[in-house]
Amino acid sequence: MKDTALNTPIDPKTIKGWGIDADPKNDPTYPMRHRMNVGEDPQPNNRPDNLQPVNTEVLKSIERPNVSAVFGTPAPPSGLSGAIRRVAFRYSENQYKHWLPLVLADRVDVVEGVVTDLFHGQLPNIWAEKGYDMEWKHNRTAFVTKMAAIGAVTAGLVVWLSSSRKKQEAYKPKGRNYLSRF
Repeated sequence: MKDTALNTPIDPKTIKGWGIDADPKNDPTYPMRHRMNVGEDPQPNNRPDNLQPVNTEVLKSIERPNVSAVFGTPAPPSGLSGAIRRVAFRYSENQYKHWLPLVLADRVDVVEGVVTDLFHGQLPNIWAEKGYDMEWKHNRTAFVTKMAAIGAVTAGLVVWLSSSRKKQEAYKPKGRNYLSRF
């Protein structure tokens, strides 16, 4: 782990509370492990010999020197959302600089997915993807409230945009076009 202010490695043992759950007697699953005759968790220095191969880019925490023994790569980082994720993983997991960009990257990834669908000639079925049929079936009050809010926001935007056009037309010079003499 690195000290973010100085970017120098710090010893985790010097952090108050670090490894507080290292004692197996303090582990809430310890009695169950004892009954099931299961050994302790493997030590980090006893990693398995046949680790999962790293075939794609895997973003890992700066707190960990290696990737985990087993990890998931359903969608390797790509595009703008991938670039945002790469920036986020430069920071420690206990900082907003790590988590807020990841939330933003998720939102950007949704937009990228819709644009990709449209580029390939597929219209996304947002109604089904948002689960509106099930919400109508099982939670009508929330569904009606949500649709009313969406309708009110849409109507407000239409009124605001139409009124701003009228204001722009009101400020246009009337009469002769001054650019016609050039």
